[in-house]
Amino acid sequence: MNRRTFLGLLGATSVVAATGQAAHAAGTHHFEGHPGAKGVLFDATRCIGCRKCEEACNVVNELPRLDRPFDDLTVLEAKRRTTEKEYTVVNQYQTSRPGVVFRKQQCNHCQEPACASACFVKAFYKTPEGAVVYDASLCVGCRYCMVACPWSVPAYEYDEALSPRVMKCTMCHPRILEGKLPGCVEACPKGALSFGTRKELIDVARQRIRNYPDRYVDHIYGEREMGGSNWLYLSGVPFGELGLPGDLGTTSAPELTSGALAAVPVVTGLWPILLTGLYAISKKREKREKQDKEAAVAAALKKAAEQAEAKLASELEKAEVANKRRIEVEVKNAVEQAMKAKDTESNEEAQS
Repeated sequence: MNRRTFLGLLGATSVVAATGQAAHAAGTHHFEGHPGAKGVLFDATRCIGCRKCEEACNVVNELPRLDRPFDDLTVLEAKRRTTEKEYTVVNQYQTSRPGVVFRKQQCNHCQEPACASACFVKAFYKTPEGAVVYDASLCVGCRYCMVACPWSVPAYEYDEALSPRVMKCTMCHPRILEGKLPGCVEACPKGALSFGTRKELIDVARQRIRNYPDRYVDHIYGEREMGGSNWLYLSGVPFGELGLPGDLGTTSAPELTSGALAAVPVVTGLWPILLTGLYAISKKREKREKQDKEAAVAAALKKAAEQAEAKLASELEKAEVANKRRIEVEVKNAVEQAMKAKDTESNEEAQS
């Protein structure tokens, strides 16, 4: 068991130890999946590395346009992984057979996902349609799902300061609900991607292996690995040569954590408790900051109102003084005019 697998199981264990439950089933039985759940079969012998699936994924999910166009196949010269802006990538591999082989990488949509097992707030969950999806409103940003995933798929929006999310392929779940194909499947020009129920895809894969035993390795990757997944692979070379880990075993993360590892709750139980505490502290701090801000705004408004009231009183007082002076001037003018009129009248009487 490698380091990433161990850490992933440890993260899932913490949830089981603290809450007594896992992503879908924390018992000792293997979850066979929801009846009629959908999936995708990738056939590496048919993939030509055209990156049409990448472009369709970008468009369908309204992801940011990349610096290099999708018809630039020189990007295949370097190994890539999925990111918060690229839900799927195609890599090329030099294998034991002549030429290069291509493999598409994205979320494998596990039957019992390790990311969901490690998520104590249940931001990740398995849908009846087969996709593993994410609810950003529940996420607290612990990112343990990224460590738990055996295939290093989830990616974090580090450049989003205010509301970062964990991003990954959703198997185009909204399109599936509408009866449409996932974008990558619809765009594939060579039939390297097939969509259907998981059971149908396994039957198709087995039939291809039977019909062309010299073309395929006698193994369907994803049928049993880590309890199975809804994204399945066929290949003409060992899957390890395509960068797919072969040491994962067939037991799902929740099933593993319900056994011996779950017997150490004192250690592993501290993780979700600590994160829950930090989350609560963060929320209290946000509430306190909001209250302080509201109090500061109220104080500022009160001060502004008092200043406005004082200024108004001053202006009224000035207006009253000015009005009084105006009246005094008018009275004085009226008296002077009356006196002038009286003097004029006296002069006229004297002349007569």
